[in-house]
Amino acid sequence: MTKDEHRVVSPWNIANVLTVCRMVLVPFFVVCLFLPGTGWRLAALGVFAVASITDHLDGELARRYGLITDFGKIADPIADKALTGAALVSLSVLGELSWWVTIVIIGRELGITLLRLVLLRHAVIPASYGGKVKTVLQIAAIVLYILPWGSDPVRWVMMGAALVVTVGTGVDYVFRAIRLRGVARRVRGE
Repeated sequence: MTKDEHRVVSPWNIANVLTVCRMVLVPFFVVCLFLPGTGWRLAALGVFAVASITDHLDGELARRYGLITDFGKIADPIADKALTGAALVSLSVLGELSWWVTIVIIGRELGITLLRLVLLRHAVIPASYGGKVKTVLQIAAIVLYILPWGSDPVRWVMMGAALVVTVGTGVDYVFRAIRLRGVARRVRGE
């Protein structure tokens, strides 16, 4: 074992603080989104943008400086789902996004989260490139919907792309989980 493998990382590090800040920003984002007026809509966009940037930044800092913790492994995906889920549900409540889109995306996210928890005792499936593309497309589509002006066809195309990639990466994740579980069983001799 190397020196770094013995190092204990405090859960109170900058990466985890950013994750917690993202969670704290979610209710502020929702309130701004529901308040009337272009100024509040732009404030919601600003809060969503800051929260989305922390999603990238916390992971980058954790990997670069060895700040990966069990808390971060659990809290980061929860914060991600809380932000995008709150945005999708809020946009649907406001009548700006069809409920079926919100249900499909949130259903996929919850299903994969539950699958990860089930597999946790066997192994961890790392995030795929497709998963990162999914996140970027979801954020971009949500931003287009939050903007107080914009073209509906552009919004629909971006959300459609996000939806297709979300479902596709969900199916891929399920197949990878099935293969991983089979490998884990063979290794244990079951």
